Amino acid sequence: MSKLMSSTLQDIHQEKILILDFGSQYTQLIARRLRESGVYCEIFPYDLSETRARDFAPNGIVLSGGPESVNAEATLVAPGYVFELDVPVLGICYGMQTMAKQLGGEVQVSSKSEFGFARVQLMQESQLLGELKDGIEDDESYLDVWMSHGDKVTRTPPGFVVGGRSDNTDIALMFDEERSFYGVQFHPEVNHTLQGAEIIDRFVKKVCKCKALWTPTKIVQDIVERIRVQVGSGRVILGMSGGVDSSVVAALLSRAIGDQLTCVFVDNGLLRYDEANQVEKMVGEGTQNVYALNLVTVNATDRFLSRLEGVTDPEEKRKIIGNTFIDVFDEQAATIEGVGFLAQGTIYPDVIESAGHEEGKAHVIKSHHNVGGLPDYMNLELVEPLRELFKDEVRKIGLELGLSREMVFRHPFPGPGLGVRILGEVKPIYADLLREADHIYLQELRAAGLYDQVSQAFTVFLPVRSVGVVGDARRYEYVIALRAVETIDFMTARWAHLPYEFLERVSSRIINEISGVSRVVYDVSSKPPATIEWE
Repeated sequence: MSKLMSSTLQDIHQEKILILDFGSQYTQLIARRLRESGVYCEIFPYDLSETRARDFAPNGIVLSGGPESVNAEATLVAPGYVFELDVPVLGICYGMQTMAKQLGGEVQVSSKSEFGFARVQLMQESQLLGELKDGIEDDESYLDVWMSHGDKVTRTPPGFVVGGRSDNTDIALMFDEERSFYGVQFHPEVNHTLQGAEIIDRFVKKVCKCKALWTPTKIVQDIVERIRVQVGSGRVILGMSGGVDSSVVAALLSRAIGDQLTCVFVDNGLLRYDEANQVEKMVGEGTQNVYALNLVTVNATDRFLSRLEGVTDPEEKRKIIGNTFIDVFDEQAATIEGVGFLAQGTIYPDVIESAGHEEGKAHVIKSHHNVGGLPDYMNLELVEPLRELFKDEVRKIGLELGLSREMVFRHPFPGPGLGVRILGEVKPIYADLLREADHIYLQELRAAGLYDQVSQAFTVFLPVRSVGVVGDARRYEYVIALRAVETIDFMTARWAHLPYEFLERVSSRIINEISGVSRVVYDVSSKPPATIEWE
């Protein structure tokens, strides 16, 4: 954050927590919990350079969990400066183990692993826990927690005391209050640790002495001010999809710069059912919504679909759709006098999952259409107001901006649209069949009161034919897959356990009402190992 803030606004980034990631599947949850406590944080790889760390100037450091063993020959260790910056440190699971070993303790393979629920008996009071406990049995205090480890700390480093134990782990909690170093073998960031959110809240507020500066109201003020500083009197063009991210970006830009914003809605032939009309009703001229925006609609269906002919590779499809989208935008930008900026709805998980972090070690799972910048020939500067935010934070500031709950809690839709929900080659007939099936599925979810209970739901077109029987005739038509997941951060997700009666009703409607479909299946894969989208 290099732009200067207005003197009337408090810098909500002035107090922050540094998270060093050792590869835990829960690292994003740690960040979420920290921010829910009202404190800004960022995730960096475990081997972040000292220069970068000191420039970040954290008020505290969290060492995440991870799948490695601290006793492995080529293991991951925290940089030595972590324990020399004179700020509190919280080690979680693997983070506690590497803290223990690096500071002179001992870690060994446990004869009994601990995965899942455990009860930690509290033995010493500390700032981290205060009076927290889940109950008292036989005059002893306990915490109900979630464990996931094979190794365990068998000897604390000099200066540390044991704060808690479980049935299988004699040192489940350790701390050195003089240096404000804390280690917990369990995972406070997950919901299964009943007092986990309070533990993290106490770490940032009681131990790190941070104030709750990271709130929806202040985030909106901060982003609006930064947009004004970046854009000045320039004009901004935004791709308006009607999804949560682009809608919130549009509202932020409208509040910040008003008529300097032009929204372009591109119909690429890969949209959901009646999407174009819905977007125009939401934000077009004469709308009843909070923000009426300058909206230009471009029908580029033939252009997108012709470029996708014969293409089956998912990454190539994404790139073609993304590049064509940029071409359309370049043409539209040329018609707007003085346009110098392109706004995008990039959010923090997009950056992480695309390995967009400068020093990130993550493998690229899939490319995102709104991550990675612009081609050199497109002379526009990027405006990415949501780049620091998780999806739940985007929704919160959407409500803060006055957007409708229906818009803010709409399920995510990928930038390439149905292009990555049609497996293999994209054909117009496939897109039409999928659109109709998806419409039926979402209709039934809303009618059953299930839409808001799942995080994302959609249909997938499988380019294989399956035999069916309609009346006395055989039908050899395509297959539709239903997908629904429950997730907090979209980095991990569990398949939604929808009622069988509901699935039967959806399947019957799709097969009976869409002549090109003979079979419907339900996806019961979680992330990981699967991704949420099929491509």
